Amino acid sequence: MNQTESRQGLQKTAGWVHLWALGVGGVISGNFFGWQTGLLTGGFGGLLLATVVIAAMYVCLVFSIAELSAAMPYAGGFYNFTRTAFGRDRAFLNGLTDAIEYVTTPAVIVAGIAGYMKALAPVTPEWVWWVAFYCIFVGINVKGAALTFRVSMAITGLAAAVLVFFYGSAVLTGSFHWSNALNVAPEPGGSAFLPKGWYGVFAALPYAVWFYLAIEQLPLSAEESYDAERDMPRALKWGIGSLLALSLCTLLLNSGVGPGAAGVGASNAPLEVGFRAVFRGNVATALLSVISLTGLVASFHSIIYAYGRLLYALSRSGYLPALLGRVGRWRTPDSALIFGGGLGLGLCFMAQRYSGSVGAALLNMAVFGALLSYILVLVSFLRLRAVQPQLRRPYRSPLGTAGATVGIVLALTCLAATFAVPSFRPGVMGTVAFIAVMLAYYWLYRRRHMEAYERSISTTEPA
Repeated sequence: MNQTESRQGLQKTAGWVHLWALGVGGVISGNFFGWQTGLLTGGFGGLLLATVVIAAMYVCLVFSIAELSAAMPYAGGFYNFTRTAFGRDRAFLNGLTDAIEYVTTPAVIVAGIAGYMKALAPVTPEWVWWVAFYCIFVGINVKGAALTFRVSMAITGLAAAVLVFFYGSAVLTGSFHWSNALNVAPEPGGSAFLPKGWYGVFAALPYAVWFYLAIEQLPLSAEESYDAERDMPRALKWGIGSLLALSLCTLLLNSGVGPGAAGVGASNAPLEVGFRAVFRGNVATALLSVISLTGLVASFHSIIYAYGRLLYALSRSGYLPALLGRVGRWRTPDSALIFGGGLGLGLCFMAQRYSGSVGAALLNMAVFGALLSYILVLVSFLRLRAVQPQLRRPYRSPLGTAGATVGIVLALTCLAATFAVPSFRPGVMGTVAFIAVMLAYYWLYRRRHMEAYERSISTTEPA
């Protein structure tokens, strides 16, 4: 291996089960934190209907990216698909929106971790937990991809077991009551099932996204997969199937115990509230908090991996400064991992300073970036089907172009819903402003450097 390869190559360490664990692990925190705010914006019925809509969107998305990832197994994922379909300019926009999602999402999750840790150490400031967890899990990801995949499998398996244990306990102990799920006070014109009316369904859409957000990160690990053409579609299909089952069980059973939807929706630690209701003090509070942390830690760990690979791939393609494309002594993108962690911590402190709810404000920012990237990649899927029918496709989406079209319509609807809650609009508008600034940076500065970078590559390549 020459020096350039050692500094830019990633090591193949993942089979399809590792990929499944990474995909589900990146999402599973949505069953532990984030979704519950939708109970207050839409009530149980509003969030349930929103979840059905969002589940349909993600099924369309997953089948489409399964086809693309098998056809183009590159580390950049979405932005590479868009670059193949439309060229480097729109690819920058897709890479940028992906980066917003993947850098912001760990910040949302670490805010949730801090909420659970308050039960263990109520007097400890939240920022202490933010810094501690970022340092630990960025460090694990820097240490090596093999370690990352092993940790991801272990934590994801434990988190799933915790959820299944809660589901069984809620039913077998008789703690679940249907009336608890319908105890959000209806507004004028509302009902017990839809206390906020049909507008509540619309407003709850971004919180339903949290049950599935980040399953799409899997194509980022294509270059570390043993057989991406076969394993990537398999991991994506099994991943979305697992998440569909978990999301429906969590929504129903966690909303129907203890203080019900009204109390769970107001909590920063909804599963802990559920465990307290099920066991009525028979399990130590500290133990409940630690158990409930598993899903958050699984996703936090997995998405740190994702933003590191994305920033690395964008840098390697010339979109970002070359330093972020460096591979360290453990053959991981250490500079990108550390840089992304610093940005995430900064977002936590900004959200604490300017918003009443760190987690909810950041969640809307992450969802906004994610939805823009979904629209771009689904449009890319349609274009590639139209203009490159000869492209080798080891896997083809059974939903075809109809599925991608439905996914685009649903993603546009949900994108509009990120503006539905007035108190969270400033964060979304800030994200829009950031995208505008970065587009100006690209067109006025970085694009010229990319042209020079590509010319230098072409002149140094052997004939």
